[in-house]
Amino acid sequence: MSGKILRLEAIAARTLLAAMVGLVFFAGVLRWFGLPLVWAMDVAQLLFVWTSFLGADMAMRKRSLIAVDLFVRWIPPRWRAPIDLLTGSVIFAFLVAMTILGYDLVALNLEREFGDSGISYGFVTAAVPVGCAMLAATLAGQIWQTARSLFGEPRLVFSDPRSEEEPSL
Repeated sequence: MSGKILRLEAIAARTLLAAMVGLVFFAGVLRWFGLPLVWAMDVAQLLFVWTSFLGADMAMRKRSLIAVDLFVRWIPPRWRAPIDLLTGSVIFAFLVAMTILGYDLVALNLEREFGDSGISYGFVTAAVPVGCAMLAATLAGQIWQTARSLFGEPRLVFSDPRSEEEPSL
């Protein structure tokens, strides 16, 4: 992926996170003075959903998503790579399905209003297909890298064995 796109994604995630924190803080201060912003929590939730998907994509690209690898971490990379390919393919299929079904969800929620904000709920649900499409694109690239490396030194889909410490018992 282009370095400019990756930087843009990082800037967007940081900006959304800062806006969310600032909005919640500002709303809390105004509420303390007896001037509640009824729409602030709705907008903060919208920002949280988008920030979550952007952050998940950034973490997946760095191969640093939370994983339960208790049993597979002791398998040598040569044998673990095919397991990662199979698991990655199943997750990729799920992400593609969520992208397609998420588009339908957005279409169903365009007319619905999000809380007291006056914002279309479609903006919130749009994070699902967009986020899943970004995750699917990232995962497809990692699956491709792993498949190409099968006959050399395998590069795993979900973790980089060169960065893992030796597991302790």
